[in-house]
Amino acid sequence: MHDDRVVYTKRCERLRRLAEADHLLIINETNIRYLTGFTGGDGALLVGPDWMILLVDGRYTTQASLETTGIEIVEFKVRADGIASVLQRKGIRFLGFESLAVSYGEYLKLRDALPHVSLQPLSSRLDFLRALKDDQEVGEIKKAIKIAEKALTDLRSFIKPGVTEADLAVELDYRMRRGGAGNLSFDTIAASGPNTALPHAIPGNRRVAEGDFVLIDYGAVYNGYHSDETRMFCVGSPSPRQREAYNAVLEAHDRAIAAIREGVACGEIDRIARSFLEHNGLGKYFTHGTGHGVGLDVHEAPRLSTGREDLLEAGMVVTVEPGVYFPGEWGIRIEDMALVAKDGCEVLTTPFEGLVEL
Repeated sequence: MHDDRVVYTKRCERLRRLAEADHLLIINETNIRYLTGFTGGDGALLVGPDWMILLVDGRYTTQASLETTGIEIVEFKVRADGIASVLQRKGIRFLGFESLAVSYGEYLKLRDALPHVSLQPLSSRLDFLRALKDDQEVGEIKKAIKIAEKALTDLRSFIKPGVTEADLAVELDYRMRRGGAGNLSFDTIAASGPNTALPHAIPGNRRVAEGDFVLIDYGAVYNGYHSDETRMFCVGSPSPRQREAYNAVLEAHDRAIAAIREGVACGEIDRIARSFLEHNGLGKYFTHGTGHGVGLDVHEAPRLSTGREDLLEAGMVVTVEPGVYFPGEWGIRIEDMALVAKDGCEVLTTPFEGLVEL
């Protein structure tokens, strides 16, 4: 059992290092949860050199006191006014804030409520606050993966001619929820035939037909932590062209995973997958990045995409998901999750060996 106070203290120390500021305002709900354990839907966290104050409205006062340890709880009626009151009490004149989490309207309220405080947007390095996962976080992600994969295994018998994409998505969602998921990582993608050429297809009333590719992109949430993987099925036997494209995507996927280790640039992982597909004449059909971090959000730092110079570090959890999409015909995406280590990576999801024919 880990010591919550020690864990959250270390996380706040990392926040201070990344932000390079003495006094910070955290608005992003996920970051507040990461730094304090508070899971409520509204609040603000003020962080000083050796203190933290969590501001919540009256709906969350009791919840905040139950979910946090060693943090002062302040109740507000208007968030900007509550923040101003604390800053005045502390005598703070310079405040760093999450520019991407604060809307322009909220910024104007803060500016008006804090006429004597200089508001400074925080460094973009703050995006990497949650990038390194500890053992407990990895354990939660593994539980989310286990729930999701069990649900997909149970779904396989439903993937057959005549069933609609919407039915597949609803059935999978139900099975993940029934299996212990606290939520879904995102709206499940269940696409068939030409709809598999849409990277973010919305499940509809199209019925699966013989010879179709079926793409399932799905994930479960366990104790706030997400899973994210994509699996391909073929109803019947694929054509030679489909099989050739699938094998190329799988090879690009495998090469990218083999290159993951501490110290490798994120953009290099993308380059490895992309260059292989380009070499096989498929580069122009690969229309998105190779992967992204996963944790309390399903999309978070780091990003495995073209030109990213950030270096992978041991403890990061990332997806690897190359794909090719032929508009009006079909598409292929193969996605797994990997835990970065010093000398390689641990694949957390259970890879399928080859194309699954049903």
